[in-house]
Amino acid sequence: MESESLQKEVIGKIFADRRCSFTLRMAPMIDMIFLLLIFFLVAARWRPVENFLPFQLPGAQAQDHRVGKPEPLIIYICATENGCEVRPGRLQPVQIEGQAVEENLAVLMEQIRDCMLTQKRFVSDPIEIVCEPEVKWQYVAKIYNVFFGAGLTDITFAMTE
Repeated sequence: MESESLQKEVIGKIFADRRCSFTLRMAPMIDMIFLLLIFFLVAARWRPVENFLPFQLPGAQAQDHRVGKPEPLIIYICATENGCEVRPGRLQPVQIEGQAVEENLAVLMEQIRDCMLTQKRFVSDPIEIVCEPEVKWQYVAKIYNVFFGAGLTDITFAMTE
C-alpha cells in the first residue's frame, strides 16, 4: 500500500510538473502582434499620391481649333440625259457624262478644292451629298470614290423621298 501511495505521489508530481512547465507566455506574443500591427500600418498605402494625374496633356499646336462641328458642304447631284450634273454648294455645276467622265471628275475635284480653300474648310469637315432619285448609281459611286480618294472621309447622303 505504501508503494501504491508512493506511486500515486510520484505520478502526481510528474503530472504537476508537466502542468506547471507548459504555460503560454503572453507578453512575447502581445509584443509580436503589436510589432506586426505597426509594420502593416507603416507599410500600407491608404490613398494614392495626390499630385499624380493618370493622363498626358496634348502638346501646344498652332492650329485653329473650333468648338463645334462645322456645317456640311452640300453637293447636289441632278440627273441629265447622258449622265449627271454636280453642283458643289453655290458654285458652277460640272457635267459628268459621255466619254470624258474622268476629265469631268478632275474638274469637279478642282472646284471642290477651290471651294474648301475659299471657305477655309478642312479635309475632316463633313460633306453632304443630295442626290436625285433619277441619277444612275454608277455616277454616284464614281463621285463618292473621287471624294474619298481625295481624303474626304466624312461623307454622308441626305435622305430624300
